[in-house]
Amino acid sequence: MMEKLRVATNSVALKIIIVLIILSFILTGVSGYLVGGANDYAAKVNGEKISQAKLQQAFQSERARMQQQLGEQFSTLASNESYMSKLRQQTLEQLINNVLLNQYTQKLGLTVSDEQVKESIRQIPYFQTDNKFDNTKYLNLINSMGYKPDQFAQLQRQQLILQQLLQAVGSSEFILPMEMKKTAELVLQQRDVRLATIDVNALQAHQKVTNKELKNYYHQNKKDFIAPAEIKISYILMDMAEIQKKITVSEKEIESYYQQHKNNYIQPERKHFSVIQLKTEKEAQAILAELKTGADFATLAKQKSVDIISRKNGGTLGWLEVSMTLDELKQANLTEKGQLSDVIKSSVGYLIVRLNDIKPEQSRAFKEVRTELLKKVQQEKTLDAYYALQQQVSTAAANNNDSLASAEVAADLQAKQTNWFTRRTVPAELNFKPVIQAIFEGSLIGADGASSGNSDVINVEGEKAFVIRVDGYTPEKPQSFDQVSSEIRELIKRQKAENAARTQGEKILAALRQEKDIQIMKKEGLNFGKKETLSRSSYDEMLIKTIFTLAHPQKNKPVYGLSQDSKGNFVLIELLTVTAGKLAQDEEASFINKMQEASSGMNFEALMANLHQQATIKISATES
Repeated sequence: MMEKLRVATNSVALKIIIVLIILSFILTGVSGYLVGGANDYAAKVNGEKISQAKLQQAFQSERARMQQQLGEQFSTLASNESYMSKLRQQTLEQLINNVLLNQYTQKLGLTVSDEQVKESIRQIPYFQTDNKFDNTKYLNLINSMGYKPDQFAQLQRQQLILQQLLQAVGSSEFILPMEMKKTAELVLQQRDVRLATIDVNALQAHQKVTNKELKNYYHQNKKDFIAPAEIKISYILMDMAEIQKKITVSEKEIESYYQQHKNNYIQPERKHFSVIQLKTEKEAQAILAELKTGADFATLAKQKSVDIISRKNGGTLGWLEVSMTLDELKQANLTEKGQLSDVIKSSVGYLIVRLNDIKPEQSRAFKEVRTELLKKVQQEKTLDAYYALQQQVSTAAANNNDSLASAEVAADLQAKQTNWFTRRTVPAELNFKPVIQAIFEGSLIGADGASSGNSDVINVEGEKAFVIRVDGYTPEKPQSFDQVSSEIRELIKRQKAENAARTQGEKILAALRQEKDIQIMKKEGLNFGKKETLSRSSYDEMLIKTIFTLAHPQKNKPVYGLSQDSKGNFVLIELLTVTAGKLAQDEEASFINKMQEASSGMNFEALMANLHQQATIKISATES
């Protein structure tokens, strides 16, 4: 597999694909992303530092993304120190992978200068006002999504590189019939089992807890029984989506925008190339001689080219603009349809290039781009209205800091009031990291718990902004033993029930495996249920994982195991038979496609494993 990756890397088609990646990044990307790091570091990758600040920024972004996705459920995870520590570790691992990928593409000679990045950003219409780059609009837009310029730039770049590398490597994969058969046998395998469940809830109901146990638990875990701070606020929500609904665009505005931005709607000249890549000049000269005597280019490309990506399509590289064309192709100096190059020496071997067709530069007609223009004008008008509203509300809130009344007038919106809530029960509409930080970590609460004024405008992802004000605050305080004794009782009973169920399950399992007493199940008041046929996609992931790791039964002798199910019960497993999976003939094509997708992922994992193996990676002691 790694040999395939090495060959694919030494490919003119792959070089073009990655050039397209970088050009795409420039045209859709964001700000200068080269920033100096602090002296401290989280990791070093081949000598390149990943700063603690960068790790913290990435970690907070991932935390905010999960919070947005999971809503109130995230508070449970956030309070689990072990889980958050693991999330931070995974974030660092991803940053290390990003550095390795950057270094890998740089080895291919695919770099972009700072000035090129800056100039391309200035030319992006979305960040322009009156045909000129508007830094404020640019910063506001990416800030509203919760990103800083360097972070968003790197994120976009890595996503595009990852996507295209997977596509490039994956496109060379093919699946042998025997490989498909063996994989289907494993993936579609079914197992016949009988199950006996030890009900933890039933055991919990019969557990006894003494007052001494309750008090000991309370004193040992007092820090877990703190009533959190409660707060209630008033807020004004400015939502770009709502503003956009009120924006109208006239035909005259669309035509005017088109006239002002005509240069952005020109399709540059494009050329359609095909290539045959060979290892030696002698081989290339022989192929060129065949082509000059009438041999078919596509046929020879499929038979002789060592470029595993382009040869599948008869050597075609597709339509390329000048900015996307490699120097090797430009050196061919092909100007006429059907023209062949001489043998070209390149960094990936020897090339023979043919110019298949040319499409001259042409302007895109107004009718062709009208829908696109309409969206752009609407977006710009919406952005202008959105940021103008923010400015008006910010000024009003600052000038009258004793209430939100003036801000309400400026926004032409009624402020909303919440009920009491804690950091773990933030209302869904306010559940954004910047808002939560402003409420619980900012300066909106005075020393006496009263409001200290209105907030500044708080931008959050999803093109929303808030101005908030505290209406009431109650600080956190310890909960008394009487307040939490019922909760503690159930916690202890649950622990006892789980321990009892585990002990009972392990006792029965040992007896079944040793065949000492086949009647032990009945003695323990348990019976295996009816035979069930399960697949890997069956209902309970935790239980299924155990069932499919059990050894195959031999000579009709069952295999026994013990697992927990998704409800926390302990389950004894009797594995009776294992049946290999089998595909129907009309399912083979779909299955092969899924295997190819999985193989692409495996190729990328192999590439990353190889990069890790060859790299020198040092993790800071604080992150170990």
